Amino acid sequence: MPTESIRDVRAHLAEVVERADRDDTPTVITRRGKEVAAIVSIEVLRKYQEWEEREINRLIDERMATRSAGIPIEDVMKETLARSE
Repeated sequence: MPTESIRDVRAHLAEVVERADRDDTPTVITRRGKEVAAIVSIEVLRKYQEWEEREINRLIDERMATRSAGIPIEDVMKETLARSE
């Protein structure tokens, strides 16, 4: 997966976007050597959003099926995000 500084991406943004769209190749963007963002195709973003929603709903259903005391939604979200890392 290509990694480029934000300065380099600015110089050829259209090419980076085209690579994400046409070749389905994401580009990781760095600022001062730290990964801060990525350019991905809209299809990849939508698939991720769909997966995230399904995972949240699955966890909610799982929690609601148990007879234990309620679990705050914040805890459910933290668990979901931790699983995706």
